[in-house]
Amino acid sequence: MFEPLRQRIEQESQYLNGDILKVDSFISHQVEPALMDKCGQELAKRFRDTQPTKILTVEISGIAPALMTAKYLDIPVVYARKHKPVMMPDTIYLTVASSPHSGRMVELIVSPEYLTPGERVLIIDDFLSSGSTIIGLVRLAQTAGATLVGIGTLIEKTFESGRENLSNLNIPVESLVPVSALENGKIEFAEA
Repeated sequence: MFEPLRQRIEQESQYLNGDILKVDSFISHQVEPALMDKCGQELAKRFRDTQPTKILTVEISGIAPALMTAKYLDIPVVYARKHKPVMMPDTIYLTVASSPHSGRMVELIVSPEYLTPGERVLIIDDFLSSGSTIIGLVRLAQTAGATLVGIGTLIEKTFESGRENLSNLNIPVESLVPVSALENGKIEFAEA
């Protein structure tokens, strides 16, 4: 359990109906740089031995933790876009994933210029819930011919199937703060 993040979740997050944990004030709408720096340093420490050469994430909430992790590993970050910009080449890596927030399918797009065969890819994201977005990133890395070396997230909803859905990858999966339940307006943390 990474205490600085756990404390912020306790102090500032909100539990909304269903399984939504709102962390907008420090992760997903407004970003707290000092906290993200600490989280990035911790994730880098946990994955340093996997020797990643690139971090892969998805826009937008994954960018801050990915960037700070990359800072401590001294490697670049590539983020999957949800819309193809005009300057991206015609040939792209594309997959679809179900969005946990909108309930819709979204495209995840990466340019082959920045995700190449032989890369050692570490996936970093804000949440591990069902794993659908992360599995989309896994497909992009595999399509590029990269080697997946690990998956790291800030928060994991252990009561959802994400970790189980990633178990067949046989790589390290690390979450800084595991949440075991969101019930009756309360957040319960799992023992790490």
